[in-house]
Amino acid sequence: MKTENRTADFYDIIRSRRSVRTYDSSAKMTEGELKEILEEAMLAPSGTNLNPWRFMVFTDPAEKAKLFPIAFGQQQVVDASAIIVVLGDMNAYTVENANRINQRAVDAGYMTDEVKDIINNGVENYYGSANEQTKKEWQMLDGGLLAMQFMLAAKARGYDTIPMLGYSIEQFRNEFNVPENLVNILMIAVGKASGPAYPTVRLGVDEVTTWNGVV
Repeated sequence: MKTENRTADFYDIIRSRRSVRTYDSSAKMTEGELKEILEEAMLAPSGTNLNPWRFMVFTDPAEKAKLFPIAFGQQQVVDASAIIVVLGDMNAYTVENANRINQRAVDAGYMTDEVKDIINNGVENYYGSANEQTKKEWQMLDGGLLAMQFMLAAKARGYDTIPMLGYSIEQFRNEFNVPENLVNILMIAVGKASGPAYPTVRLGVDEVTTWNGVV
């Protein structure tokens, strides 16, 4: 895997990442770059390693133009190099999907057949009894972990991002014929900022933290 475009210092990455809304519309990203960033984002954890994430990637100007009104006229949708729509597959919570992933782990020597069978049986027993709302909540958690890792991986290559919840899910699903089994999680705009990002502040750790069960 290529490494020449990555920033070496992780602490610089997490401290310099900002949500950027203004992008250089002339900056392009290759399909190879986007695939590498997605691959690294997919190293994020997911429940029972079921890899429920699915992606719709928009780089074509005409397709991004369709997103513009759906995203309430937010300019980054058309100016950013790419828009990544993160979805969650409700069909991921099946023994078939678990076995597909776990068999690859067996083939790679990471897992025995016995362990694979134990995990697959656990998926059937645990996820099979969960209701749809609970599964959607799991999708949001796993998708959030994935999205954060995507944004950090992009920043390591010098690209900027912004996570976006501000779009019409209903219009998006209708426009792009999204299958019923896919749950919308969020959009991420990615590209080169056209100017410096605004600095931000955070609450102090002591303002948001309690210790050892005290609320």
